[in-house]
Amino acid sequence: MPTSITVNGTAHEVDLPSEVPLLWVLRDALNLTGTKYGCGVAACGACTVQIDGEAVRSCQVPLGDVWGDVTTIEGLGTPESLAAIQQAWVDHQVAQCGYCQSGQIMQAAALLAETPQPSDDDIDAAMSGNLCRCGTYPRIRAAIKAAAGMES
Repeated sequence: MPTSITVNGTAHEVDLPSEVPLLWVLRDALNLTGTKYGCGVAACGACTVQIDGEAVRSCQVPLGDVWGDVTTIEGLGTPESLAAIQQAWVDHQVAQCGYCQSGQIMQAAALLAETPQPSDDDIDAAMSGNLCRCGTYPRIRAAIKAAAGMES
């Protein structure tokens, strides 16, 4: 039986087993490939999306357990009108290889929605589950502060 899911404001019917991870629904069924596969065990954060504004690891959320509207990196902003956090990422040249960046940005956006003026400790706590092999953590922190209007 098809499952209804709303992603980036658009309703979809997907005919997949309820145990298929949301990550693969997004990438394979809906062709939203901005969300990346990293580890498959929720340890790296590359697959982070938001469900009703809450940052979640899409590799660990079965389709049948999706409880609300899903937002992926494709739904955060557009190339013509980037979200503030995306623009800050560009301005601070955060990305090197770029693989982890969609998950980092989705986690950062969730942090800013919950804590509009985050402290360094808030940023560290919220971002600690998102790994960057290139080590751009200082630029990530600076971009988050810039998006919050707290230029560092």
